[in-house]
Amino acid sequence: MKIKRIEHIAVAVEDMDFMAKLLGDKFGLDLEYTEERVATRIGMLPVGETYIELLQGTTAESGATKWLKEKGQSLFHICFEVEDIDAALAELKAKGTPLLNDEPIIGHANCRIAFIDPKATGNLLFELAEMPKDGHSGH
Repeated sequence: MKIKRIEHIAVAVEDMDFMAKLLGDKFGLDLEYTEERVATRIGMLPVGETYIELLQGTTAESGATKWLKEKGQSLFHICFEVEDIDAALAELKAKGTPLLNDEPIIGHANCRIAFIDPKATGNLLFELAEMPKDGHSGH
């Protein structure tokens, strides 16, 4: 599997607007864009060739909302950009690695994404993302 870079580091937040302003004021990071996904509001702040992704749940069923209740505002996952997500998932399956997504789904900015079961990675959540061939619709 070819990992190209850390695409983003996701943080579950209680208040995206507050956190985006804090990161802007303290570190000069600008919110590049936001998007609404199923039960989650996403905000992307570029840091060099990677991003900080802010996740704010919009319903009680949102993964980000559940995370906040259990663990508080904190690191949610690390996302690796891969060249070919289908090949990466096939490689992980061949290694016996349990996945949360056996097939890619559409994620932020129309990326094809999949999550690895944290039971296989020391209880850390990792995401794989393949960028759209025609470029991001957002960043």
